[in-house]
Amino acid sequence: MIRILHAYFPVRTLFLGITEALLVSVAFLAATVARLGTGGAGYVLNQQHGSIKIICISLAFVICMYYFDLYDSAVLGNRREVLIRLTQVLGTVYCLLLLLHYIYPPLELGRGISVIGLALVMLCLFFWRRLFSKINSIPDLADRVVILGDGPLADILQREYESRPELGLRLVGRIPAIGGADSQAGSQRPERRGDAPAKEAVEDLSRAVKFFRASSIVVAMSDRRGKLPVDALLAMKCRGLQVHDGADLYEAITGKVQTEYVRLGWLLFSPGCHASKIHLAYKRAASILVSISGLILTLPLLPLIYLAIRLTSPGPALYRQRRVGRDGIEFHCYKFRTMRQDAEADTGPTWAADDDPRITRVGALLRKLRLDEIPQLWNVLRGDMCLVGPRPERPEFVSALRQEIPYYDLRHTVRPGITGWAQVRHKYGSSVEDAREKLRYDLFYIKNMSIGLDFLVFFQTIKVILWARGAK
Repeated sequence: MIRILHAYFPVRTLFLGITEALLVSVAFLAATVARLGTGGAGYVLNQQHGSIKIICISLAFVICMYYFDLYDSAVLGNRREVLIRLTQVLGTVYCLLLLLHYIYPPLELGRGISVIGLALVMLCLFFWRRLFSKINSIPDLADRVVILGDGPLADILQREYESRPELGLRLVGRIPAIGGADSQAGSQRPERRGDAPAKEAVEDLSRAVKFFRASSIVVAMSDRRGKLPVDALLAMKCRGLQVHDGADLYEAITGKVQTEYVRLGWLLFSPGCHASKIHLAYKRAASILVSISGLILTLPLLPLIYLAIRLTSPGPALYRQRRVGRDGIEFHCYKFRTMRQDAEADTGPTWAADDDPRITRVGALLRKLRLDEIPQLWNVLRGDMCLVGPRPERPEFVSALRQEIPYYDLRHTVRPGITGWAQVRHKYGSSVEDAREKLRYDLFYIKNMSIGLDFLVFFQTIKVILWARGAK
C-alpha cells in the first residue's frame, strides 16, 4: 500500500492507472501520426501544443474511469462489467471532446484524430485490462503472508486478502496465537498471564514461517500480554521478514479504524489525531470561501426549490433541526424539508429508511441530488460546521449511540461537515450498526485529517452525487 494524500492505495491499482494514462497518450500520439503523417504530427505536437492536449485527454480518461468504478476491486475481475464500463467511459470522453470543441476550438486535437485515438484507446485498454487481470491473479507474483493470531481481526484480514487480489498479498497460512487455546492443546502446563512465551512456541513460530515461505507476517492477536514473541519477530524482521501490526494494516486496506480491536494507547500515541493551527486556519478560510461561493451559485435554484416544496406538500419549505457539533455543543442545522410536516408526530425521532413513506416526491429528488443540504452552507458560514468532517447527529441518537459504541464521542472533537470520509465510503446510516461502521471511517479521518485528505473527500463526493449513491 502507498500513502497518498493521507489515504492508502494499493500499489497495483496505482500501477494500473499510470499505465492506462500512458496507453491513452500513446494511442492519441499514434492517431496523430496516422492522421497527419510524421511531419504534420510534429507541427501539431510542437507548435499547437498537441502534447499538452494529449496529456489532458489522458487525465480525463483516468478520471472518468475512476468515476465509473473501473479501479474498484468488485469490478476489476469482472470482464463483462469492465467492457461495459469502458464503453461508457469512451462515450463520455467523446461527448466531452465534442463539448470542448464547441466551447473553445483551439483546445481540440481534431475530429479525425479524436475518432482514431478513441478507437485505439478502446482496443489498448480492453486488452491491457485482460492482461492485467491475468497477471493480478497469478499467486506467485503476490507477497506470501501469514497471520499470527486466531481472533476476529485475523478473520477479517483473511477475508480482505481473499477478496482483493489487487492488494498483491497472498495468505498462505495462519498461526494460532501463542498461549491461545489452539497452541495449548498439547501442553501439560497452562501458560499464566504475564509469562514469557515458551521457547518451544517461539521455535514453532520460526519453523511455521519457514514452512510457509512467508515474506510477511501480520500480528493479529486479540490479547498480546505475555504472549507476543517479540524476540522471535524482531529476529525475523532483521533477517528481512516484514512484520505488520494487524490494526494498522486493516486501517491501510479498508480506510477505517476497527474500534473493537484497537487499544486506547494506540489512539493516544498514534502520529495522527492532531490538527495544526495552519490546518485549522485553512479549513476555516476554505469553508467561508466555498460556502459564500456555493450560496451565490445556487441562488437561482433556491426560489425554485422553495416553490416545489410548498406546492407539493403543506408546511414550511425550510426547517431547522438540533444537531450535536464540536465538543458536544448543540446547534440548529438548516435543511430544505424533504418529509411530511408531521413525519415524527407519532414515532418521535427515527432514522430514515429505504423507501421511507414519510419522504415526499420532491423530497426524494432533493435528497438524491443533495439539494436539500444547500442551506447547510449557512451553518458552515456561521462556524457550526465545516465542509469536510463527520456528519452531525441528532442529540436523541447521540445519547443512545455513545452508550452502545466505544469511542463514539471522539467524533465530536472536530467540527462536523457537510460531507466526510464516512459519507463517501459508506451508505446512509439508519441503524446502530451503520453508526458503528461510520464511526470507524470518522476515526480514520480524524487520525489522518489533512488538506490532501479533504481534497480526496471532495473528489469522491462528486462521484457520490453524480451517481446518487447513499441517499435516502
